[in-house]
Amino acid sequence: MTLTVRNVRQDELFDFVDAISTSFLERPDVAKVVEEIRPYWDVGRIWAAFDGERMCGTYRTWASELSVPGGRQLPASAVTAVTVLPTHRRRGALRAMTAAEHAAIRQREEVFGLLYASEFTIYGRFGYGPACRQATWTLHTRDTGFLDSRPRGCVELVRPTEETRDQVKSLYEAWRVRQPGEMRRRDFRWDYDLGLRDPAWGEKWKGFLAFHRDEAGGLDGYARYSAKEKWVDRQPRNELIVNELHALNDEAYAGLWRFLGEVDLVATVKAEGRVPSERLPWLLTNNRAAVMSEVGEGLWVRIFDVPRALEARAYEREGRLVLGVVDREAASSPLRYELEVGAAGATCRPTDRSADLTIDVSALGAAYLGGTRLRDAVLASGWEAQRPGALAYADDLLRTADEPWCSTFF
Repeated sequence: MTLTVRNVRQDELFDFVDAISTSFLERPDVAKVVEEIRPYWDVGRIWAAFDGERMCGTYRTWASELSVPGGRQLPASAVTAVTVLPTHRRRGALRAMTAAEHAAIRQREEVFGLLYASEFTIYGRFGYGPACRQATWTLHTRDTGFLDSRPRGCVELVRPTEETRDQVKSLYEAWRVRQPGEMRRRDFRWDYDLGLRDPAWGEKWKGFLAFHRDEAGGLDGYARYSAKEKWVDRQPRNELIVNELHALNDEAYAGLWRFLGEVDLVATVKAEGRVPSERLPWLLTNNRAAVMSEVGEGLWVRIFDVPRALEARAYEREGRLVLGVVDREAASSPLRYELEVGAAGATCRPTDRSADLTIDVSALGAAYLGGTRLRDAVLASGWEAQRPGALAYADDLLRTADEPWCSTFF
């Protein structure tokens, strides 16, 4: 039977959540999950594939923004809950649901699609590229001290409340608009992140919240963390788990890490989903006490409006490039754009001029934020340089000194 794809109805949310949990090999209380998410999920952004009356595939998005180099934010569609039942693999369900949502993204005039991939090989064929990296950092606190013996400002522990939730949210908002690769979060998420609500799916957060204040008393950073108890031969070897740490300046960043590294009874501090270019090792008397592991891709980016995306971001060098972009979803492909970057900013317009370089839209999405080298991203999808040295030139034009990072998993 031919599969069909459409938006789900409110009365189909139980089947939708049940299909997600089945594909992800989990078994929550589906009725409680549906009751919990119903006020927050927009059914106009929820797609499902059907085999007759049986729901066999799921696909959902929510409206967000992506911060791009230079400090601007552009509208984006955050893609999540993408599954196909194990009984319906290899029948085109994913491709059909993706096509439906991509058409909706273009209609909503969102510039990007964003996602985290459960498997690396899935999304390149749909135009997504790995644009941000992430890593786990483990700090062995007993093997080092901190270089700055004169911390500026102070750290205070606070209870998660509605007031402190709003303060955390404000700090995050101030941070994310200046961090390329970061995205706007959904408002209701903060209640779960701070343990103010019991989730129907997953465990309740039970941890600690620390604020950093500058020397004038203003809030300029926060950390959420929890702990794992561990004793060896009656000696404390506890582990702190850093759920989140964001700072608006170097002093707050150093102060929060120093606080976490000096908590009594703790031997290791572990922080997942951080940026590989973390400055933590350079704060320490022993650089080797901070160990990076599990390095890999994080946020994937798909560009739907190439001129708007390229014109909005900042560049660290001037130049001009006619870029051909192969997009298999476009009516005609490759499309050609003339990008000019000068002291006053960038302009990007469709053009009939011959391309200097032609690449796949997935490679452009990977390199767009400046962290992934274009010369590497094109290896998976191919490229054609009509001008000698055009790939190296474009690679140099797009890259940025500071690495993009998305700390928001969804």
